[in-house]
Amino acid sequence: MPASPPPVIEIRDLHKSYGALEVLKGVDITARQGMVVSLIGSSGSGKSTLLRCCNLLEDSQQGQILFQGEAVTWRGTGLGRHPSNPGQVLRIRTNLSMVFQQFNLWSHMTVLQNVMEAPLTVLGRPRDQVEAAARRYLDKVGIGDKCDCWPAQLSGGQQQRAAIARALCMEPQALLFDEPTSALDPELEQEVVRVIKALADEGRTMLIVTHDMRLAADVSDHVVFLHQGRIEEEGPPATLFGAPKSERLRGFLSATAPA
Repeated sequence: MPASPPPVIEIRDLHKSYGALEVLKGVDITARQGMVVSLIGSSGSGKSTLLRCCNLLEDSQQGQILFQGEAVTWRGTGLGRHPSNPGQVLRIRTNLSMVFQQFNLWSHMTVLQNVMEAPLTVLGRPRDQVEAAARRYLDKVGIGDKCDCWPAQLSGGQQQRAAIARALCMEPQALLFDEPTSALDPELEQEVVRVIKALADEGRTMLIVTHDMRLAADVSDHVVFLHQGRIEEEGPPATLFGAPKSERLRGFLSATAPA
């Protein structure tokens, strides 16, 4: 039998500190091709920090990060540890597109220009191909008619969908979502949730940090509950939400349940 491919993302024994404050205390995460892994937990539990370490936006102090079996190379130790190969960092980042809580669209560019910018400047792809792909992805997220609008002319939900189209236009191996709906009111939140569910149905590999337990339950193959920088409990959503073993997880789910 042929060997199974390595996970798209693998994190082993990851530790992250800000000075004396240890935020991640030895975390392991695996996302294989087509898997959706959701990270849940209270504010300050380390979820967003983990995502930023995965995308090498933050330096971790200990542990391994592997992308499709390739381990990130480091120099230095402890708080002085940094990636040693800038080319490797760029290659990994371009294959792990991140969607942020606050959209981060460039206000001086139209929606279409926002989606086209990174494939043009980072990947050097031909403009006509990039424009065709950008229009296709904007159609995919339901705002193809907003190509020539400025970000300020869009609702929050439309801006977040533009940010998702921008991430998709990089043709990444995985998508990283950092609280993609938390800045939106409930009606606009559902616009974005529908897009994320459609991407999950396509078999896209995704890591999702979310406060939305319904989203985590509906789209995830695997859910990880972080508490104070450690994995308190993890498993398939039916088990984690239906029969939680940890007292801390039961308390968290009770506190986040809809009124």
